[in-house]
Order: sequence, then structure tokens, then C-alpha cells
Amino acid sequence: MLRRTLLTLLGGSAVALDDKLLGAVDNTRRRMDDTLASATVSPAMLDEWEGNVASFGRQYMNVPTLRLLCDVLLEFSSVRHALSRRQPYDTQERLLKLAAQLAGLAGILMIDVGDHRLARSFFRTGRTAADETGDRALRAWVTVRESLVPFYYGDMREAINLAQKSQSLAGQTPCAAAAMAPIVEARALAALAGNGRKDAVDKAKNALSRARSAFSQMRPDHQRDAAFGYTQKQLFFHQGDVLTGIGQTQEAEVLLLKALDAYETEWLDPTLIRFDRARCRLLEGDPDEALRLGMEAIQRLDAEHQKADIVLQRAKDLLTTAEHKDANGRAVREFKEFLASIRDNESNEKQGAMDL
Repeated sequence: MLRRTLLTLLGGSAVALDDKLLGAVDNTRRRMDDTLASATVSPAMLDEWEGNVASFGRQYMNVPTLRLLCDVLLEFSSVRHALSRRQPYDTQERLLKLAAQLAGLAGILMIDVGDHRLARSFFRTGRTAADETGDRALRAWVTVRESLVPFYYGDMREAINLAQKSQSLAGQTPCAAAAMAPIVEARALAALAGNGRKDAVDKAKNALSRARSAFSQMRPDHQRDAAFGYTQKQLFFHQGDVLTGIGQTQEAEVLLLKALDAYETEWLDPTLIRFDRARCRLLEGDPDEALRLGMEAIQRLDAEHQKADIVLQRAKDLLTTAEHKDANGRAVREFKEFLASIRDNESNEKQGAMDL
């Protein structure tokens, strides 16, 4: 009716302001009211979602990965649905923060299950959402979490670039990323130092010092949050990892044992800590003990986690280094056979699934 009225007026004819036209005008207004009312997420719902996300962060180290991933993605879907509608500015900002946190947490969980491609995809989504908020600490957190993907899969230069980008985003803000980003940088530099880059040692020590300083300025509640914050046990582990990489094995061993004692039901970090202890034995010239510790680290895991890419990559790295020291040793042969048995079990499971 409004279009017909406009066309009539454009044609130069008069139009009576009757009940039908007034009804069309009022109906247009009512539809806008309905849209505004249906699009608005209640404060109670936002509070509930934010509480759930905080709870997911607390559950990160204690709940089975796939179960938590399902919970996170269901909540992620609800937030996406709310974002698909027009929202008031303050509501939109809170929803975008939730989207960034949930995407980042999904990325972390995808690292844990060994799918680095999906992990990167979730982190990219998280960065897109975080960039819309203007929250520097949140943007820095997503970026430093993403830096762990290239770090765990061997691209140390990209890990360093992302860690430095995270530090730049964090600026002087005392937040989790301000401590975690220089730690990732230090770990990547230490890995390069182990590959013969001697100039990386001093840089790694400098980054480690910055991380310790930033950690001391974090809020206590952030120091207790393993997912959205950065904890003391993580700091022990990562310092030990850096010191292992630069060859300071005695100091590393002390920190790694402290970290191992602090972890309880978690699987990934303790496994990586045990591989670091094995690396220390290698650096001290004892490949047999190193491979024994590496095998023990894998045997502690259930069958599903034994096949995770991160675990197998660490095992292969350990074996490669041990072979350089004692290629024909009995421990090397046994470790090769052990890894082969894991691969064979995985192949049999895949074939069984295909047959079904």
C-alpha cells in the first residue's frame, strides 16, 4: 500500500489519508517494534552465556576434550544465532567477546585432539570476532593461542611472529597474553637454539625474563585460569621447556618436576613435560634413558591420545635425536617397534571403520 501511495503521488494525483493508509503506516512501525523486541538478548541470557564460558575455562584441564568441545560448540552456535540478528551496541559487543572466547577455546581443544587445520580456522574466526570488540587483551589472547599451532607443528618462525604480534596488541595491559606471548617466543627461540642458532639463546633468555615480569603483574584470578589466563604450573612447565632447549638441563629438571607435581587429571601438558625430561636425558648423553622416559610418557595415555599428532611428533623428534647418538642401539629398535605398533593399531581401526 505504501508503494502504491508513493507511485500515485509521483503521478501527480491526490491521496486521501484514510484508515487503510494509516493502518499500513502503523503496521510498518509495529514490525520494527517486533524486530527490536525479538532481536534483543536479555541481560540474564548474556550473564548465563558469560558464566558458561568462564566455566568452560575452568573445566579445560579436567573434562575430557571431546565432551568439552561439544559443550563449547553448542554454546558457540547459540551465540552465532544471537549475532545473526540486530542487537543494541553493548549487547553486540558482549556477544562478539563471547564468540571470540568460544572460538579460541575451540581452537585450543582442536590442538589437543591433533587437528591443527581446524585449530587455525577457529583461531581465525576468533580473531575476526575479537577485532570487532576493540579489546586489546582479548585480541592478544586469541593471537598468542594461535601461535601454539605453528609452535607445536614445527614452524618456529611463524610462532615467533604471532607471539610478537600478541605482545604488540597487549601493550602495557597486564593480561594473560602479556605473560604467555613472550613465553611462546622464548620456547620457539630455544627450539631454534637447539637447531644450531646460538644467537637465539640470549634472545630466549630475554623473552623468558619479560614473561616472568609480566606474570608477576597479572591478576590472581587470571593466574588460576588455565584457558583464558596463565597459571603458575604452566609457567613452570614452559620455563623448563625453554631451559631444556638451551641446554640448561639441571635447572630445567627442577622446574619440570615442579610442573609435573602441580598437574592432576590433565593429559597433554604432563605428556609434553615428560618428553622434555626425556630430552634432558638426551642432552646429558643417555639415549637409552631418554627413550625409556619417552615410551613411558606415551604408555600413560589412553589409546586415543597415544595417536594424537602432537604426541607422535614429539616421539619422532625424540627418536631422530636418539638415532644420531646410537642408531643401532637396542633402545632405538624397541622404540621404533613401539611407534610402529601404535601406527598399526590406528590403521586397523580405520580399516575396521571402513568395513562397517
